[in-house]
Amino acid sequence: MSEAAGTSDQSAIVTVEDVQLLVKKKDELEAQIKACYDVLDDQKSVGLTGTLVDNAGYPRADIDIYQVRTARHDIACLQNDHKAIMVQIEEALHKLHAREKEKRAQDEAEAQAESHNQSDTLPHPFAKVDAVTPGSPANISGLQVGDEIVEFGSVNEHNFQTLQNIATVVQHCEGKPLSLTVLREGKKVHLGLTPQRWSGKGLMGCNIIPLKK
Repeated sequence: MSEAAGTSDQSAIVTVEDVQLLVKKKDELEAQIKACYDVLDDQKSVGLTGTLVDNAGYPRADIDIYQVRTARHDIACLQNDHKAIMVQIEEALHKLHAREKEKRAQDEAEAQAESHNQSDTLPHPFAKVDAVTPGSPANISGLQVGDEIVEFGSVNEHNFQTLQNIATVVQHCEGKPLSLTVLREGKKVHLGLTPQRWSGKGLMGCNIIPLKK
């Protein structure tokens, strides 16, 4: 990915995959920088500032002058690229978080609008969220502790039997958007959750307990 490609369209929608690609590029640059420093270490640890001439003013014979100069030049260029990629990562993360916040606000606005149109009779929840891990798919979707679940994909109050019903839906929907409806503060809230692998345990990062009928 070129620097131009990463910054040419400031209005482009940033995805998690875009951020992961930028981080991969950063890791590659850091590996290249380390390799260049290793070259300098091999050349009598001359480093970035060590002299390249002997006491008589002649090019040192104990090191490869061309290799040292090339490594120093490459380090300078790579460090500039590294600074640029760090800026791109910061901007991408900012855009990603802003988009998630905007989407969450839109979902809540739509849910509130729908709550004004629905009847006073609310569906009966069959399960409740009692833990949500920060940074997890459940957390990113907007799911909150205390949310009472009335629909979880194809599972609802009529066909829910055990938590295994929910576990089955999650396994079948790995990497795919899943529709949730919860009761929050007496109002129906619609959420979109995509079960997927993340740094924590499971595919959602939340704990759900059944409610007694």
